[in-house]
Amino acid sequence: MRPLTLCYALLAMPTFAAAPQPLERVEARRVFFGHQSVGGNVIEGLTEVSGGKLRVVEARTAGAFDQPGFVHTLVGRNEDPSGKVADFEKALDDVAGRPDIAFFKFCYVDFTPSTDVEKLFAEYSASLTRLQAKYPKVTFVHVTVPLTVVQTGAKAWLKRRLGRAPWGEQENAVRHRYNELLRAKLSGQPLFDLAALESTRSDGTPQRFELGGAQVPMLVPGYTDDGAHLNAVGRRRVAEALLEFLAKLP
Repeated sequence: MRPLTLCYALLAMPTFAAAPQPLERVEARRVFFGHQSVGGNVIEGLTEVSGGKLRVVEARTAGAFDQPGFVHTLVGRNEDPSGKVADFEKALDDVAGRPDIAFFKFCYVDFTPSTDVEKLFAEYSASLTRLQAKYPKVTFVHVTVPLTVVQTGAKAWLKRRLGRAPWGEQENAVRHRYNELLRAKLSGQPLFDLAALESTRSDGTPQRFELGGAQVPMLVPGYTDDGAHLNAVGRRRVAEALLEFLAKLP
């Protein structure tokens, strides 16, 4: 795989009514996306943003790539990130390495306060190295881990009084540690920074919370209705950014 530094810039996304070129470029490519949970929000957003023009197919066979389009499949199961790594590697074999571009994303539930991010990153990077060697014509993209909001209000206050962390604090800190490893260790390779998109407000300002004297990114509350999955605003933001990102890949 050719070296490439491409970490998506977050702000001022153009509309596709004014600039259709990104959509047209992605329509002509064979893209493979493995996911769970929030990935479904991304798929829905792509369909909405493209006005149904983008061919979106759920499949895991080589035949799905007989024509260009955005092919997606579920990989592994939630709360088992190592299993997702292994299953994505198998998925590339299932589709005979036919995509032009391939990537998968972890889910927020894959990361808990006890997750060993260094071990998981080592597993992930080793798997991607094998895939890059086996399928050199495929451009593999890395994706940062999605975030959640952090619990506030009376319940959060009570948890702190009891010496417990509000929901989302420790988990987002662990996700952020993994994302920082991804950004640092795999610089020079394509990176779609989903977490940065999720934690940046529409005016370009960051959404953060303080933990142990550090500022930690969290999901912008306006991008979600349940604190974790993307609502119409959030999924459109991510889908537009993803189309722009994919269109810029060589």
